[in-house]
Amino acid sequence: MQPLAVVIRPEAADDRAAIRLVNEQAFGRLDEADIVDALRDDPWFVPELSLVAELNGSIVGHALFCEVEISEECRWTLLSLGPVAVLPELQRRGIGSQLIRAGLARAVELEYYGVVILGHPEYYRRFGFEPTDDTDIRFPGDVPPGCFMAMPLVEDGLEGVAGRVTYPKAFGIEDFWA
Repeated sequence: MQPLAVVIRPEAADDRAAIRLVNEQAFGRLDEADIVDALRDDPWFVPELSLVAELNGSIVGHALFCEVEISEECRWTLLSLGPVAVLPELQRRGIGSQLIRAGLARAVELEYYGVVILGHPEYYRRFGFEPTDDTDIRFPGDVPPGCFMAMPLVEDGLEGVAGRVTYPKAFGIEDFWA
């Protein structure tokens, strides 16, 4: 099936209801929509990296990158990708891929060094993500092997990065694994 040509742009204030609806429908629950809404008030929210996909003037997809911190002996600020949502009837048409690629390109322009994600390895490896299982970058809980991944955005962007990832409170990760 041919990928759909969509317009990718940063979210605007009047997009919030449509973004919420896309996330609710894509995931079939409220959790991801609630996270996106809560992140907008978080200092780790990067407005330029909350992207929407428009098709014929309607929002049909959304991808969010936010800052995370990795710390051990040093502190690094990277990005986390997610959630990525596309209306169910338009999934598997290339919209999510377009959102991710546009976000990664914008993250490079904003001079971030790397991105982490918790997701399906077979999907995210196509963008350049690699499992962190054999690295010193650690998710703050137990996850299946291969599902926590990282990707440098610049040459040696993850060189020396080590420690546990701290996510914004909106994700509820610290509470979930406490």
